Amino acid sequence: MRQPPVRAALTTALAALVLSACSLISSGEPSEPSTSAADGEPGGTSGGTSGGTVVLATHDSFHLPKRLVKAFEEESGYDLEVRGSGDAGTLATKLSLTADNPVADAAFGIDNTFASRPLGEGAFAETTPSVDPPEEYALAEGGDRLVPIDSASVCVNVDTAWFDREGIEPPRTLADLTDPAYADLLVTPGASTSSPGMAFFLATVAEYGDDWETYWTDLLANGAKVVDGWEDAYYGDFTAGSKNGTRPIVVSYDSSPAFTVTDGRTTTAALLDTCFRQVEYAGVLAGADNPEGAQALVDWMLSDEVQSALPESMYVFPVMPGATVPDDWATFAPQPTDPYEVSPEEIAAHREQWLTEWTDVISR
Repeated sequence: MRQPPVRAALTTALAALVLSACSLISSGEPSEPSTSAADGEPGGTSGGTSGGTVVLATHDSFHLPKRLVKAFEEESGYDLEVRGSGDAGTLATKLSLTADNPVADAAFGIDNTFASRPLGEGAFAETTPSVDPPEEYALAEGGDRLVPIDSASVCVNVDTAWFDREGIEPPRTLADLTDPAYADLLVTPGASTSSPGMAFFLATVAEYGDDWETYWTDLLANGAKVVDGWEDAYYGDFTAGSKNGTRPIVVSYDSSPAFTVTDGRTTTAALLDTCFRQVEYAGVLAGADNPEGAQALVDWMLSDEVQSALPESMYVFPVMPGATVPDDWATFAPQPTDPYEVSPEEIAAHREQWLTEWTDVISR
């Protein structure tokens, strides 16, 4: 999620600010794709018989059904303890700063926009999962340490009901968002405080290259609003997310429209030409007290049962081909065929510079 940045001490504070990410609400409402402990409870309820405890560090929105956590504990012999660490960016910062003294055995929730920092700090150990996820989700650098678990694309979403009522054709592309026809209609979480905000920023980098700053200048001149986080944008300013919302265009996810279905129709749509794909990873932490339990946990997250629970538990798409996705997602949550991408290596090389410059642009 994004927050309007603070400029002064950015060179030192940015490392923490940059790594702020999305949170997911475990309800029937659209939420930032990600995951929380068994129905929000840390750890499971049935004790392992011989394996002791395995500790999972994750973001606060991690969520899987209690029955699956209980099955993992009974079948593996490990008690699962889940430790939330704020949003995904905060998690990445914590793992990076504690690489020599890990706070858990395994971690889940680091995505491709933030993976380079904890990998560079040596936070993750090499791991070989029991099954191989599709190669398309693997990191070019660090694929031997981080295992893909789920994916989702950050896309501009529109309130189609609002546009129908107003008799206005909704935008379709990033370029459309700077058109005066859409003045004061867009709200987005910020790049420095939000993982979807960062993903949207990276989509503009992928589209405009070195001219991204000009695009953002035009976007802000057209009345785009930048807020701290995804929830602020979606449930605060977005007309389809809040009765007090005044902006019918929001940065959200490709899966979000599936949770706005009324009478067999969605009231929102994701603009599939604006999307940036995110992949979430899990891994065994270097120096873990229980590396065997951590490996068992990573393998469990690739199982058909967990993968098939991801769409409705965390509003994300599973990476394993054997997993099932709700039938209506094909209709209401189509995925982009050609999402924007920026390599983790390029993100690592330019992230702080980009965000310093981005901060300058939105602070003018």
